[in-house]
This record gives sequence, structure tokens and C-alpha cells, in this order.
Amino acid sequence: MASPSQAEIIDSAMFCNTEFALAYYDPDQKWLIRKHLLSLHKEFSSLYPSIDTYIHHDGTVVKLLKVYGYLYISHSLPLVHINIWVHEHYPHVAPMVQVQADITSPIRPNHPFVDPSGLTTSSYLHTWVPFRHDLLGLVHNLVKIFSLDHPYVVSVPPSMSHPSYVSKMECMDRIWCRLHYEIIGLKENTKDEVEKLACLQEEMRARVDITDNLIIGLDHEKTELKQRVKEMTDEADVLVNWLMVNKVNLSVTTGGRIEDAFECVDAISTLKMECMAEEEALGEMMLGLDDAFCRGVMSHEAYFKQVRLLAREQFFALAKLEKLNQEGSSHVEASCFVDSLKRMRISP
Repeated sequence: MASPSQAEIIDSAMFCNTEFALAYYDPDQKWLIRKHLLSLHKEFSSLYPSIDTYIHHDGTVVKLLKVYGYLYISHSLPLVHINIWVHEHYPHVAPMVQVQADITSPIRPNHPFVDPSGLTTSSYLHTWVPFRHDLLGLVHNLVKIFSLDHPYVVSVPPSMSHPSYVSKMECMDRIWCRLHYEIIGLKENTKDEVEKLACLQEEMRARVDITDNLIIGLDHEKTELKQRVKEMTDEADVLVNWLMVNKVNLSVTTGGRIEDAFECVDAISTLKMECMAEEEALGEMMLGLDDAFCRGVMSHEAYFKQVRLLAREQFFALAKLEKLNQEGSSHVEASCFVDSLKRMRISP
């Protein structure tokens, strides 16, 4: 049975009509709260009633009854200092529970039931049913969830009873606890994935910029090539027109020899073309002799003999071409020069 002092404190607080009156106005509600407080103190003598000011989330300030004290969890776990405010619309609205923390007993981060400010939630509070749930049942539930997962930083692992021996409410709290930690793990994994995807996004953006630059460069190159094709087409048209105007055999443009498209204007030009062709042919022959000598097909004697002969012929061709290129050379002089060169040739 509650001590007379506790009952007197509750009665004086509940039925005060002065300016210090509490925010409970229904007489039946007051007697119900009195009954629940006395039942709670009878079983949990470490919890005491008092009057305190409570500020709601909307800024409303009310005077409410508060139960404060320590909860004994187990011999291996520290006591939990809690405050329980009885809402002005109790029992239709669940009480507000807060765990008190200090330097020696800080609240453990990422706790499934207690946030960093100490505000406590549980399945019992979330499924609160008027006249079925009460303060005593709430405190019993708090003891169970704190034995399942202590709100303070402790090194002692929680004691877990066999699943077949727990109540439905405790099963819900266990599921809540497990889901909470799974959500935390999922958030950490998601955060890591988001960071990796952000890095990948930056890399993809860099690649997109590089690709855009390549595409721009290719577009410029394409434009230049089109311009070049147009210029070459215009030049080809000019050449074809020239060939038509000068009555050149157009079969040359469809596969004939390029030499057939040009005619020498005089005998000197004919001699120049012959000399140039002869000199080119002799040069290619000497290159062929070099290749044959390197592959060992020809002997030293044969190689030097043929090279000397071809070099002499190439000299005469170049000399003839030089004479023909001299300014003021006439056709008669060139012919005489050619005849003299022929007479100067000495067989090797």
C-alpha cells in the first residue's frame, strides 16, 4: 500500500483549485489518475510523483503530474533514470516518457527506443488503448525493452529469454529493435552506395564532356572534309572542261594512261619527256640491282659492271636534259648535241 505521504502529495496536487492547479479538469479522470499512480508506486517504490511544467511541441505550457525515479533492470545493468508525464487527456492519450542522461550515463547513439534527447517510444505507447493500458503496464514494458536494449552505454550484453516465453508486446518490441538496426545498416549501405554512385556520376560527366569535345572535333573535321571534297570536285570539273575545250581524249579519265592526255608541242618537248623517262627508268633499274645484290642473287663483278653501264647511260640522259633546258637552245642545236653524244659513247 502506498505511504500516506505519497497519497497526500497526489491528493493535494490533483484537487488543488488555486493558480497552481493542474491541467486535469474531469473529476473521474482525477480519481483514475490517482488510482494508477498509487498502484504504480506500490509496485515500483523507486518512482515518485511530483508536479512539473511540460511544454508541448506547439509551445503550449501546462502543469502536469510527473513520475520520476529509477528503474531497476538487472543486477548486471545500471539503473535507468526516467521521467513520465501524465498527459492532460490521460488515459485517452498515452503518457510522455523521457530517459534522463548525464556525463557518467550517456544515451547510446542509434538506440531503437530512445532518441538522443531521451524521448522514449515503444510498441506499448504506439498501440496505447484507453482503459486497457495504464502507467503500471507502461513501466513493466519499459523494464522489458531496457533489458532487451539498455539505453545507456554499457558493455554487458542483454539477456534474451526464449521466444516462446515472451508476450505479444515483447515480441513486437523485439521485432522493432531488430528492424531498427537493420534500417541503420541499410542506411549505411545506402550511403556508401550513394557516395560510389556520386563518384561514378562525376566520372560519367567527365566522360560525357570528353565525348562531346570529340564529337565537336569530328563535326569540324567532317565540315572541313566536305569543303575539301567540294574544292576537289570543282577542280575536277575545271580539268574536265579544259580537256573538252582542248579536245583531249576523255578516255584517259576513265582508265587510260595519264600520258595520253598530254601532247608535246614540239620536238624539244618530246626529247625532254624521253630523257626524263629514260633517267627514271635507269634509276629504277639501279635500285633493282641494289636489291638483287643485297639478296645475293648477283656477284660483285656483275653488279659493278651493270651499275657502271647504267650510270653512264644515266649521265648521258641527264646531260641531254640539261642541254635541252638551257635557255635559247634551238631544235637544230639540240639535234646536233644529241648526235655528238651518240658519237661519244664508248662501249664498256
